[in-house]
Amino acid sequence: MPTIGIILGSTRPNRVGDQVAHWVLGHASRRTDVGFELLDLRDHPLPHLDEPMPPSLGQYQNEHTRRWAETIAPYDGFVIVTPEYNHGIPGVLKNALDYLYAEWNNKALGLVSYGATGGTRSAEQLRLVAAELQMADVRQQVALSLFTDFQDFSVFKPGDHNLAALTTMLDQLIAWTSALAPLRTPPATAT
Repeated sequence: MPTIGIILGSTRPNRVGDQVAHWVLGHASRRTDVGFELLDLRDHPLPHLDEPMPPSLGQYQNEHTRRWAETIAPYDGFVIVTPEYNHGIPGVLKNALDYLYAEWNNKALGLVSYGATGGTRSAEQLRLVAAELQMADVRQQVALSLFTDFQDFSVFKPGDHNLAALTTMLDQLIAWTSALAPLRTPPATAT
């Protein structure tokens, strides 16, 4: 059964992203066709990118990079839960993505963003990064407004329409995860 990693892309104190990520996980875990696991970047601290070789070469020299690669490689796809900071993605999330290359390739990506304007600019930046990492981002995204989906900007209270968007995004993500499976499977070698 395929497994999707839900990456919580904020490590800030008092973040609201953990509420969002658990909402995604709670809804997604009701499915029986795919498994879901939460990956909190707080649990995977990485220094600013410190690998001497480009990640596309796969010659990881640091133990923290190898651990991160071992964490990401088994997943068949991802949902990234991201805030929008200054019209962009959090530095910690960009850093975590930049560390690896092949481990992201040929995997589907769904986006759940939040912020003053629903985190849409953060999601758009992630789509650009995902393309370079050879990830297939799905069209549907969940865009949560700090003004309407959070009480006092701190307690997550999503509107019902967000659940429909999440369900559609997950349906697209799982379809693309399955469609990309042959690309993630190494070809059989002739004997």
